[in-house]
Amino acid sequence: MKLLPLLALLTSLTTVCAEDLPVLAEPDFKSQLDATWKIAHGTYEPKDGVLVCAEKPENKHVAVLWHQVAWNSGLIECEFRFDGSKILILGCDGQTPKGLAHIGRVVVTPKMISIAEDSVKPSHTIAKAPADLKSGEWHRLNFAWSGDRITLKVNDLAIDASHTYLASAKSRSWIAVGGQTASIRALKISGKP
Repeated sequence: MKLLPLLALLTSLTTVCAEDLPVLAEPDFKSQLDATWKIAHGTYEPKDGVLVCAEKPENKHVAVLWHQVAWNSGLIECEFRFDGSKILILGCDGQTPKGLAHIGRVVVTPKMISIAEDSVKPSHTIAKAPADLKSGEWHRLNFAWSGDRITLKVNDLAIDASHTYLASAKSRSWIAVGGQTASIRALKISGKP
């Protein structure tokens, strides 16, 4: 685990942003999502500038929304709110020797933030830090991925980790929500192959 001072985090995020990453998605959540998005499980309903996300009990799986655009260096920025849900996960999938599979993820709960790589099952947590994220309040998230390194910042808390598996080619990114509802707004995905 490596907690980053704010200056180190900003340097890491600036390195990714300095690559002039093109914007791949910036939905307004006032209308339906375009064809680059696919709901795999649960419900994702855009309403008045907010994406309301929830599990469907009959799926017996966290709610999952795929953004089906490939990128290898990228930045996902958003604001989120726990409205009864207990977990928010953002990650990427790619082609692996096992076929299309998870590459890595960031996990946010009310009490912890973490980064994991998925070369093994269950996924291997490679960085984590305690958090105190209140339900019903908006929180700011920045998830930067470049090569074999992920940097996660939630509000003023930041962690950073690297693993060789994270450098695998990525074919889509995704958002997952566990439990009741969570809300997302101001989502922006930037990236390049």
